[in-house]
Order: sequence, then structure tokens, then C-alpha cells
Amino acid sequence: MIRYAVALLSVSCLFASSALAQDDLLAKAKQQFEPIPTAPPDLPGNVATPGKVELGKMLYFDPRLSASHAISCSSCHSIGLGGADAEPTSIGHRWQRGGRNAPTVLNAVFNKVQFWDGRAKDLEQQAGGPMANPVEMASPTTHVAEQLKGIPGYGDLFAKAFPGESDPITLANAQKAIAVFEATLITPNGPFDRFLRGEQDALSPTQKAGLAVFMDKGCSACHNGINVGGGMYAPFGVVEKPGAEFLPPADKGRFLVSKTPSDEYVFKVPTLRNVALTAPYFHTGKAWDLRQAVAVMGTSQLGTQLTDDEINKITTFLDSLTGEQPKVTYPILPPSVASTPRPQP
Repeated sequence: MIRYAVALLSVSCLFASSALAQDDLLAKAKQQFEPIPTAPPDLPGNVATPGKVELGKMLYFDPRLSASHAISCSSCHSIGLGGADAEPTSIGHRWQRGGRNAPTVLNAVFNKVQFWDGRAKDLEQQAGGPMANPVEMASPTTHVAEQLKGIPGYGDLFAKAFPGESDPITLANAQKAIAVFEATLITPNGPFDRFLRGEQDALSPTQKAGLAVFMDKGCSACHNGINVGGGMYAPFGVVEKPGAEFLPPADKGRFLVSKTPSDEYVFKVPTLRNVALTAPYFHTGKAWDLRQAVAVMGTSQLGTQLTDDEINKITTFLDSLTGEQPKVTYPILPPSVASTPRPQP
């Protein structure tokens, strides 16, 4: 009887110790991360209305915003591909290749800034960049409103989204509409979100071990907050610069925007939300294996040669960052007419 009582006490202590460890892990995680909210956030100075969101969705999918009428926002940021395009760098106007991998649009509203180099302060500013970029959509800023005014069906849609304006079809309003639509593209209720809300069983034991390694090794020093990234800039190669395949010498990152020498090879820390869906990785799009990307980050950013076991655990944890994907009905776009500006060859 005494042995039986001792055994029960040992088991009880084991379970208590395990529960305490899990509570400690959750408490530590809550200090560094936040769950994605279940409703889209408000954009400062850009009130979301049903009419504006619907217009933004149409513009997001409308290829006529490009000079060739062949490329839309969704071409490089496919909602069905994790908000990216599964390309190392995106294909733009006349089959030109962009210089960097297309970041995911999912949860982009939670990023501190937009683009790898932070040249856009928010989604609204970001929406105008690709339209005018000669390598991407190649539609001059003066032509965007002209193109939209040449599609009669957009008249009522812009008037509804921007009531009271005498001339609502403008590039600025198009950017505002696209921004409020993109703000709806959030992925809440992933396993990690549920864990942060106290659902201990939302993560598997291996994912919990991976989370512990992720925090203990220092990954969460940069990849933290709601977006598990996206909140700061960091040099790529803090401890050891990766090879030229991952860090080409000609692309000096934020320095090209700020012209500050200390910003050479500095980039916005990318979000890791839905990272299992968005290969290839890094601003070059040269890493197709998430395990390889984790290993490279260990050596270049942390100065640590992660073991296979640590890489496996971290990668398994990253799977828990995949949330509920947005369900978007493809819009029926207003038709072109004889007077609509024609596509460029």
C-alpha cells in the first residue's frame, strides 16, 4: 500500500510539473506574442465601409490597372497561395522580373511598414507603388484614373465608396479602397492563436518544444508581436553574412531608401504568419525548403549551428502559425466598352 501511495504521489508530481512547465511556456509566449484578432483593424483616416471594401476587392483583382491589362494585385499576391505567388521574384510587365520576392499580403495590415525596405508607410501607400512601377504593372500614375473612368461601371462604385466627392475616381481613392480590402485579409484562429488564448492542447508537444527553442535561441527577438515579425528592421547577416545567393551584394536593402550607411543590407523582418504556405523564402526567394531557411537564420542571425532536432522542432512550430485563410469570392468586374483605354502590347 505504501509503494502504491508513493507511486501515485510520483505520478501526481510529474503531472503537476508538466502543467507548471506548460503554464510557464504560455506565460513567456504571451510576453512576446499576441493572437491575431478575429475582426479586421481600422485604418487611420480610412474608414472601411461595405461599398469601399467591395470596390477595393474589385480593384485588387482587376488586371486593367496594369498597362498590359494582364497583371493585377492578385497576380503577385494570390490569396490562394498564402498571399504570395510561389515565385522567387514576380513576373511583371513584358515578362520582366521584380528584384525581390513578393511578401505575403495576408496580415500585412499588422506590419510596421510595407515592402522589404519599408519604403511604404502603410497599405494605402503600398497599393500605389506596383501600379506605377515600370517593372510591375507599368501604369503611369496619371493613367490610373483615366483607365478607371473609361470603364463606365466603376462610376457608381466609386461614388458609393466615396460619397459627396465631386470627382471620386482618383488614384488616391483607388489606393484607399484597395487598402481597406487588404486589411480584411487576416488569418485568425490558427493553432498558435488558440494557444495564446489559453487552449493548451492547440499545440502538439513537438510544436510546444519548437516554440520553446524559438524563444530560447533568440528567434523571437525579431519575430514577435501579432505578426511574429513585421515590426522592425534588421540586418541580414547579424553574425555571419549568408552567401550571395541569399544576400546579393548589389541589393543593399533599406539603404537604397534611407541612404544611411548603417542601413546597408537591412530589411524589414518578415512576418512568419502562414510561412508554411509561402515558399520560397528570403527577399531573394532562393530558399525553397523551410528547414533550410531556419538553418540559415540560425547561422546568419544568431551565430548558432542549429541541430537537426532543433530545426525540426522550430519548423513544426512554424506550422502552427497557419491560420484560417480568407474566403474571398472572386468579383464580377465591370466590363470594358469601346471607349475604354486599350491595353499596351
